[in-house]
Amino acid sequence: MVLTTKRLLLRPWKKSDFHPFAVMNADTEVMRYFSSILSEMESNSLAEKIQSRLEKNGWGLWALETRTDSSFIGFTGLNQPDANMPPSPCVEIGWRLASPFWGKGFATEAGTECLRFAFQQLQLEKIVSFTATINTPSIAVMRRLGMVNTKHNFLHPNIDKKSPLCQHVLFEITNNKFKEQYAQFREK
Repeated sequence: MVLTTKRLLLRPWKKSDFHPFAVMNADTEVMRYFSSILSEMESNSLAEKIQSRLEKNGWGLWALETRTDSSFIGFTGLNQPDANMPPSPCVEIGWRLASPFWGKGFATEAGTECLRFAFQQLQLEKIVSFTATINTPSIAVMRRLGMVNTKHNFLHPNIDKKSPLCQHVLFEITNNKFKEQYAQFREK
């Protein structure tokens, strides 16, 4: 399954994505809202897990590629969080982009297409997104996607409770709200 937007392809992962993905996951600025940077082995393992879920489900965290020059810039997509996560069971939307591609609206553009897919193709009723309360850039993307703060913050079960990254905010958008906000989307 490949999704397209005006500037992006959301597609299955290629082996050639693994190296730029590892570089991105070793970038302290990209990973500042995560517990740690990833080694190349950890990054490759994550990419393989993401690709496996995509193949199994037909949807997931798609590799993001620019349509102008086919550059790999990160990922955006849908995920089912582990059962130990407080909002589970649910489907979340998430993204991670290499820093040269920040501030260009790519996360919002790709995220909007993922929401369209989730609501029109998968017929889901609600999508959530969560991040550390200090991750203001991702919270801004959530808001641009039309998501609303549920006011149900939670402590991430896999992060040290003393870490400033432990407290998470939970946003959501319903199928009906998406349809109201994005009336320009017609069934594809």
